[in-house]
Amino acid sequence: MTAITTSKSIPQVNKPRLRLSSRWLIHVTLFILAIIWLTPSVGLLITSFRPREAIASSGWWTAFSPARFTFENYALVLNAQGMGDSFLNSFKITLPSTFLPLFLASIAAYALAWVRFRGRNVLQLLILALLVVPIQTTLVPVLQFFNQFRLTGTYIGIWIAHTAYGMPFSIFLLTNFFSSLPRELLESAKIDGANEWVIFARIVIPLSVPALASLAIFQFMWVWNDLLIALIFMSDPATQPVTVRIQALLGTYATEWHIMSAAAFISMSVPLLVFFALQRYFVTGLTAGAVKS
Repeated sequence: MTAITTSKSIPQVNKPRLRLSSRWLIHVTLFILAIIWLTPSVGLLITSFRPREAIASSGWWTAFSPARFTFENYALVLNAQGMGDSFLNSFKITLPSTFLPLFLASIAAYALAWVRFRGRNVLQLLILALLVVPIQTTLVPVLQFFNQFRLTGTYIGIWIAHTAYGMPFSIFLLTNFFSSLPRELLESAKIDGANEWVIFARIVIPLSVPALASLAIFQFMWVWNDLLIALIFMSDPATQPVTVRIQALLGTYATEWHIMSAAAFISMSVPLLVFFALQRYFVTGLTAGAVKS
């Protein structure tokens, strides 16, 4: 009689070793990708501290043999064509343009997620459709509208513009997160006599800090790095942000790499600080509410 081969005779793969090797491969791949992405930023940082003659004679990777660094590049940038004032203008534009969408979108998202009213689904579809509308197609009519009310060139005007352009994505992100909150928690609050505003302020907002932090990172980076909207709506050099000033510096200091590298790193340093300060909320805010049980 032919012996029947059982599952025990089949060689088994060493699962712990397989998992360890797969994790090692993932870590090595991510490390290589991180090096690739960080190399330009590291090169820009090193170049921004090198003297002009050193930049002209050798690459940034030779900066430590011998080491020659200076802070004069940053001093020149902050004193060049009102660069220091434009740096402050960027904060005046970015901070209100970040907090206004957070506040308005959180209210709208709570209503779409938990308040039942007529036309709610249609409104959600309209907001979703606005995500695919290119901003460039709206610049001319919005500019004409702002000219009628004398909002062009004012901080209020650009706050309104950035808030309006950021609202569809903000509402979409927060609606998904608010919808994932436990229904029993909100219903128990209503049973205890809490109205919608109390539930929103004391329950929903404290539980939604990761999503709000993620949205703040997105909005802050988008507004801070914006050039097109600031170039169109802020024509006065006294109120222009740092991105417009850097673009203007290209015409004067296009070949002055020590100045341009310092200016570029000043512009990107603030978004980097904001991201690293809030990065622990970033992944949590993006993934929460993405998949519902």
